[in-house]
This record gives sequence, structure tokens and C-alpha cells, in this order.
Amino acid sequence: MSTTTPQGPEGARAHTDDPEYAANLRRATLASSVGSALEYFDFALYGLFSALIFGQLFFSNLPAEFQIVASLASFGVGFIARPLGGLFFGTLGDKLGRKWVLVVTILLMGGATTLIGVLPTFDQIGVWAPVLLTVLRLLQGFGAGAEQAGATVLMAEYAPVKRRGFFSSLPFIGIQLGTLLAAVVFSLMALLPDEVFFGWAWRVPFLASFLLILVALFIRLRLRETPTFVELEKHDQVASRPIREIFTKGLPGVTVGVGLRMAENGGSYMFQTLALAFVAGNFLANPVDRGIATWGVTIGSLIGMATIPLTGHLSDRFGRRAVYRFGAVFMLLYAFPAWWLLSLGNPAIVVAVIAIGIGVAVNTMLGPQCAMLPELFGNRHRYLGVAMAREISAVLAGGLAGVLGAYLLAVSDGDWLLPAIYMGTLALITTASTFLVPETQGRDLLRLEDAVNVSGGEGSDERTAAHEVVGGGR
Repeated sequence: MSTTTPQGPEGARAHTDDPEYAANLRRATLASSVGSALEYFDFALYGLFSALIFGQLFFSNLPAEFQIVASLASFGVGFIARPLGGLFFGTLGDKLGRKWVLVVTILLMGGATTLIGVLPTFDQIGVWAPVLLTVLRLLQGFGAGAEQAGATVLMAEYAPVKRRGFFSSLPFIGIQLGTLLAAVVFSLMALLPDEVFFGWAWRVPFLASFLLILVALFIRLRLRETPTFVELEKHDQVASRPIREIFTKGLPGVTVGVGLRMAENGGSYMFQTLALAFVAGNFLANPVDRGIATWGVTIGSLIGMATIPLTGHLSDRFGRRAVYRFGAVFMLLYAFPAWWLLSLGNPAIVVAVIAIGIGVAVNTMLGPQCAMLPELFGNRHRYLGVAMAREISAVLAGGLAGVLGAYLLAVSDGDWLLPAIYMGTLALITTASTFLVPETQGRDLLRLEDAVNVSGGEGSDERTAAHEVVGGGR
């Protein structure tokens, strides 16, 4: 791979008609997309099963309403491991490069998911069943802690500057494909008789994820290192202590990044897991069939395959903040009518509410986020910065969304107002965060300082050591 094509401050990245650059861009897009599809197939699959059947399989000793709470707690515990995985692998990504970290994380995350398919249930081995499930969920979370951050950084560092929002969003179609695949698999399996579904059939999709691991591994082994990291190595600027940097110089960027993620990440898991548990569990007088409710996730994922690249493209034209803020405000206004409509228990309305929540409210923020988070951080600790912003927010938003929401529903006898207030609060935090972050559109990714630390703004005359060494990054 050529190392003479890093981007400059005016957006002069390698020309997309350069065959070598175009080939590397295709490899990066494919490697990121397949990894994203696998990660979100794993997480969406686990989320659906934890919301709808894992309570009966692994927590059958508890009352019915608290089986869901315990099951979603096992889902949430994986988020505890994600910041630790992000810290560990993010440090390696900034010291050793993006490629090999992405190879290791896909193996760890996918391997844990496959092993869930061979776990015995509570009826077979008692309390050891939920213990083993939790251990595998922790390993899954540890690997996932840097997987999506790595894919985000990889794509942003390869993408042409003027179209970075669009190109960075393309691998996140893999998120929708993974979620879509998980939802379709679950919907089809829900058609099986309960004795078959709960007996052995639930194991099949977890075991089948091994095939996705092999595909992702093959693609990533053929990947080349990103131009921006190559520049760091060439000029001996690789951070020796990225952890120290990220918790000193990088802390403002991490804090803002966490705020930006609260509504997107928390809202995603509330619509994908908590909403399903609410409408298909014991909270409504007439629960909606779990197979029908899951179609909301399926349709939402299909919508997301359009809204993510569209909003990524719009962020290239109108700026990251404006598009992101639109999505956050939309969720803020949507939260209360959405949960009230879910409480009606009408199957068609349930499907529509979940589909719009995922496809529009959540993914309108995800589109610009794909480029915005990498642009927030300097080149020396970008991987770790994105990982920390993503995974700390994953604990505070996504990890708590299911278990806290289920607990609020359990103690309030299914009052829809409490999860609506919860979702509205997350959206309010993200809306406020869009006023705290600088505009990052077109930022030079060779810069060593974080965007939030540039007092003079992106139009100032300030230049980093990287620019001085490489002639302005051209």
C-alpha cells in the first residue's frame, strides 16, 4: 500500500481513481462491514433471545416477571466488559495498528457467541447455566469493546475527506444487516412448536455464527494498515502511553462522545429489547405475539440501510452537528407517543413504532456519528478515544436500557410512562451534547490534537507536528 496519500487540511486525500487506493478502500469497507454485521448479529440475536426466551431457559427458578429482568441483566452485563475491552484493545490499536486488533476481536467475540449455542440450560445444570451464560456474555462484550471502534476508525482513515461522512457510514449498513438477519432468524424460528424451539432449535443461530467468523477472518487477514497510522509509524509519532493521553488530553473528547451516544445507543437497545419484552411479555393485558413484534426490528433495519448512508451523505453537505441534532430532537419528540402507542398492544402499531424508532430516530444519529467520533480525536490516540467514547456510553446507555427499563416496568406494573421518560432523558442529554461539540466535518485526521481542544477552531493557523513533518498532510 502506498504511504504517500494521507489527507491534508483542505481535504486532498488520495484520488479515488487511483487503482491501489480504490482497492484498499474496497477492502476496508468490506472488512468493516462484515465485522459490523457479525457483531450486531451476535448482539441483536442475544438481545432478542434475552428479551423473549432466555428467561425461561436460564432463569426458570424466578417468577415470570423477574425472569425477564434477570435475562436482560445478563444481556446488560456484557456492556460492563466493553469499556475494559475498549481500553485493552484500543491501546493496542494505537500502538500496534488497526488491522491485527480487528483480527483478534472478531475471533474473541464470535467464539463466545458460538459457545452460547452449546450451553446447558437451568433445568439441566441448575445455577451453573446462568453463570456460564454470563461468563460468555462478558467475553463477547470484551471482544466487542474495540470491534466497532476499530471498524469506525479504519473506515474514517481510509475514506476520501469530502465524502468521509458517506463512506464512513457504509460499513454501518453491516449493523443493519446483522440486526436484520438476527430478526429474520428469530421470526422464522418463532414459527416452530415451543417444544422444538425451546428444546434445541434456539441453539442453531448461535452455532451458525461460526461461519461468519471464518468469512470475516479471511477478509481481515487481507487488509492493509490505514494511511494515517502508517504516517505515525514513518515519523516515529506512535503514542507510547495512549492510556495516559486519553485520560488527560483526550478526556474532553471522550466526555462529549459519551453524551452524543446516549440517545443513539440507549434508544437502539430500548427499541430492540425492552420494547419487545414490554409488548410480548406479561406487562400488557393482551400481549403481542413475539414473532410479529420482531418484525418491527426487521423493518427498522431495512429502513436503516437507507437512512444511515443518507444521513452520512447529508453530514458531508450540512455538517455533522446539524444532522446529529435533528436525530436527537426527533427521538426526544418521539419517545412519549411511541411508548404510549406500544402500550395499546395493537400488533400493526407495535411493528410501525419499533420500525420508525430504529430506522429513523436511532439511525439518523448513527449516520453522521460514523465520521464524527473519529474526527473528534487526534491521530495518536484515535482508536482508544473512539473506543472509550463508544463503550462507556454503551454501559451508561445500552447496558442499563434493558435491565433498568425492565425493572421500572416490573415495579410499576407495566406503566409505559417510565420508559418514555427514560428514553426522553437520553435524547435530551444527546441534544445538549450537540451544542458542546465543535463541527468536525472535513477535519484533517493527521492532526495530533483533539477537535475539542483546538481553541482557534479548525480554521486557525495552528498546525501539529505531523503537518510540519509531512508538508501539511498532503
